Amino acid sequence: MYRTHRDEEYLGEPRYGDGSTYVSPPTRTRRRLIIAAASVVVLALGAVAVDRIAAARAESRTAEAFQDGMGTADRPSVRVTGFPVLTQLAKGSLNHVDLTAHDIPANGSTRPLPVTKLTVGMDGLKTSGSADAAHARSVRATAHLSYADVSSALGVEVSQGDESGRVNATASLPLVGDVTVSAAVSAASGNRVSFTDVRAEQGELLPPLKSLLDKALDEPIPLQNVPEGLHLRSVTTTEDGIDARFTGRSVTFRPDSSA
Repeated sequence: MYRTHRDEEYLGEPRYGDGSTYVSPPTRTRRRLIIAAASVVVLALGAVAVDRIAAARAESRTAEAFQDGMGTADRPSVRVTGFPVLTQLAKGSLNHVDLTAHDIPANGSTRPLPVTKLTVGMDGLKTSGSADAAHARSVRATAHLSYADVSSALGVEVSQGDESGRVNATASLPLVGDVTVSAAVSAASGNRVSFTDVRAEQGELLPPLKSLLDKALDEPIPLQNVPEGLHLRSVTTTEDGIDARFTGRSVTFRPDSSA
């Protein structure tokens, strides 16, 4: 019995007209290229993961140094920018670090004014071998002072004024009544916030009320709980508080910074 030509075809070979598609196996060179590309991807992902771990460690150490130095109840949030972080750490200096802290106390002052929120941008941050100090080449920072905290520090009720750069201060006394005055807010030397150009707005400025307002507004109030090396440049009023802007060079965060 003779076999036909079709009987001698190998199983799985492509046949014209049967609708199948034949894909040849990758050549040895192609397989090597695929393996090499996959290896590069794996190494790159591994490098990113290791760098992220290093960044997280640097962020944790910076947050710990700041918390110890400024006495905050909660650990601040810290973000190290730039890639790779490992290269920056090898040089001993982080290019840029952003930090946000809340409720920085003002202990040991006559009129303690806590910082409600502090946002800090640091360039050239160096950390010591232990997590008790951090040093930055240059810093820009904004301290937000809520009207509630300002009111507690001054002993009168402070709120946003009708004009930009001004606040209203209301003094109240039993059996006397209350009076509201407007004051301009500005930066004073020694990292202090001053209240000037006081104008009566509402109510009668009776002697007891005037005495209370004079005590609250005559002397600038110091911001004693900002890192050493920061200098107050300007203050602005907002809907919910006063923003104090600082700059500084060679700024140190350590346990005695708020002294």
